[in-house]
Amino acid sequence: MGLTGGVLAVDAGNSKTDVAVVTAEGEVLATARGGPFRPHAVGVEQAVDALAEAVARAFAAAGVTSVAHVSACLANADLPVEEEQLAAALDARAWGARVDVRNDTFAILRAGVAEPLGVAVVCGAGVNCVGMRPDGRTARFPAIGRISGDWGGGWGLAEEALWHAARAEDGRGEPTELARTLPAHFGLGSMYALIEALHLRHVEPARRHELTPVLFATAADGDPLARSVVDRQADEVVAMAAVALTRLDLLAEPVPVLLGGSVLAARHPQLDERIRELLAARAPKAVPRVVTERPVLGAVLLGLDAVGADPGSHAGVREHFAGA
Repeated sequence: MGLTGGVLAVDAGNSKTDVAVVTAEGEVLATARGGPFRPHAVGVEQAVDALAEAVARAFAAAGVTSVAHVSACLANADLPVEEEQLAAALDARAWGARVDVRNDTFAILRAGVAEPLGVAVVCGAGVNCVGMRPDGRTARFPAIGRISGDWGGGWGLAEEALWHAARAEDGRGEPTELARTLPAHFGLGSMYALIEALHLRHVEPARRHELTPVLFATAADGDPLARSVVDRQADEVVAMAAVALTRLDLLAEPVPVLLGGSVLAARHPQLDERIRELLAARAPKAVPRVVTERPVLGAVLLGLDAVGADPGSHAGVREHFAGA
């Protein structure tokens, strides 16, 4: 049975997938959770197969077999050509009459604003920034790493901390407490020991992300070099936000700038204060706020926008996901 005017919302990230089936009036009929969405690692079809299991459970619980619109906010949909490939793959599943694929950062942005207007900067494992206006204009970055000009994020910060600590210990760089605190996190006595452990996989490379909180703790204790790395992350966040606001002609308006992802949501005082200070200088009318809403809510709202749902339907959806 098709759900007339209804929406299938998908928020698919590197660690998990959330889906929801919602009526045009904002009633959430069903939700489901699935595994990670990694088309870059397993291929588009296999990644969509993983989505299909969660979608099937949500459809079964809602008592429907299709909807009017599929609103999919997907990790690793970084370029328009990737969005087109993923949209074609989802369209082939016949889950909805129309399919709209966006990068998952758009879900975070839409979840945190009352209307599709604002900018979001996400700093989690990596960094990304998007902006939107009600007229459909958007701003975005490729956000695929250093080759697209990105710097920072949890993984990048850990790498930067290791680089400085290694050079501090062997004399090529400035002294820093990171040379002690990073290896100490793994119970090791020197950076040489940590380098060896990472190289020989006595410490799994994936555990490097554990060093990002160590960097922030070392900065909070006053280490000048660690503090400079944290400051640079703030500079990058504000640079992305200011460029997005400029592209959308929003610098002169009081516009939300949403801060999301694990690094920004942790509210590290030095990082948080510097972002707000720099943003006040570059975009004085911007209104920064840390996003706490679930990204799947944003995917739902984008879908309701697309089907022309009454804005009054948003309240029920927000209430549902706030209590979930």
